[in-house]
Amino acid sequence: MTATRSAAPRRGVVRLLNTAGGRALVLAGAVDAAAVEAFWRRYGREPVRVDRVDAGSVTALSASGRELLVDHLRAAELAGRAVALRPSPVVRAALGG
Repeated sequence: MTATRSAAPRRGVVRLLNTAGGRALVLAGAVDAAAVEAFWRRYGREPVRVDRVDAGSVTALSASGRELLVDHLRAAELAGRAVALRPSPVVRAALGG
């Protein structure tokens, strides 16, 4: 017997990754409220220190997804840290261009 794939679209993901270049916040796919809530349950609502944000694969961004992203970028700015951001067109538009 073979496994069948669900016809339901997959939601987006939000993850923290430790890479050789430092800690990365990665957002991908349709970042909805459920994906953000799963991130907050795992890591808490307080922004974590990241060295880069990879949001180049985001296809949709909910209000809570935008909030999470902006919170992390503002925390880095307030701490005087430069954070590299790789935005998708959706993310660029959500952040105001």
